[in-house]
Amino acid sequence: MTDKRKIDPATGTETTGHSWDGIEELNTPLPRWWLWTFYATVVWGVIYTILYPAWPMVSGATAGLLGYSTRGEVAAEIARVDLSNADLTESLVNVDLAVLKDNEELHRFATQAGRSVFAANCSQCHGAGAGGVVASGYPNLLDDDWLWGGTMEEIAYTVRHGIRNEDDPDARFSEMPPFDWMEEAELDATVHFVRSLSGLEHDAGAAQAGAEVYADNCSACHGERGLGDREMGAPNLADAIWLRGGSHDAILRQLKAPRMGVMPPWQARLGEAEVRAVTAYVHGLGGGEAAVDAEGAAAAD
Repeated sequence: MTDKRKIDPATGTETTGHSWDGIEELNTPLPRWWLWTFYATVVWGVIYTILYPAWPMVSGATAGLLGYSTRGEVAAEIARVDLSNADLTESLVNVDLAVLKDNEELHRFATQAGRSVFAANCSQCHGAGAGGVVASGYPNLLDDDWLWGGTMEEIAYTVRHGIRNEDDPDARFSEMPPFDWMEEAELDATVHFVRSLSGLEHDAGAAQAGAEVYADNCSACHGERGLGDREMGAPNLADAIWLRGGSHDAILRQLKAPRMGVMPPWQARLGEAEVRAVTAYVHGLGGGEAAVDAEGAAAAD
């Protein structure tokens, strides 16, 4: 058999036979250290796939001889942290929420834990900063306007049972009927009156006519002065804080076809400790209210 190898005369190295513009490609051998490193990585790869989860199967990956799992490692770390906080968690479950702030260490623990619970479960609707989304009707949790009350116990009840959901018989519930049966002029006048309650720009004459319509149809829930009723979740119309917008058109749309949000119950998903933790966090965002005792005095914060 004829040896067709061609040697480059300048370097004494065999060529590949490829040539570009008269320049021939040298067939220079790979460095020995590179080859041995490559072989070592191949061997390591084989060993790794035997010892650790690696190959995808129909219902999961191969487990590996060591049985290692990153999920298991995270679960073990969570269990370790839970165990280290067991005493604080038990205290949080049993403490009277009205006096939680009196225990500085427990309140700090609850607030920090609640921040994580909020980020994982509540921020999708209320926003990462809890500022709400007016366009979608998600309440702002930073202000002091509460549909159902802003004390620790009231917030905790709302978190536990939710609002207008079908999963919890104890969910808070309110319903605003549509007023599309009214004449357009009556609806328009009512909007002007409602805007006047908050000191917004309005037509005084129309507002005067709307006051009578409001008294006959709206005051039973929202009150004569539009201050709302937390017992039934009727919003305050006189504080210039709007769940779905305070423009003339936004209020008119709500009168014709009321939109009412739904909040799921969180008790079963979170457990009592996390419900109380997120309650403490939300209460401390700026709008939380002090509990009021039977004589009407605010409890010490």
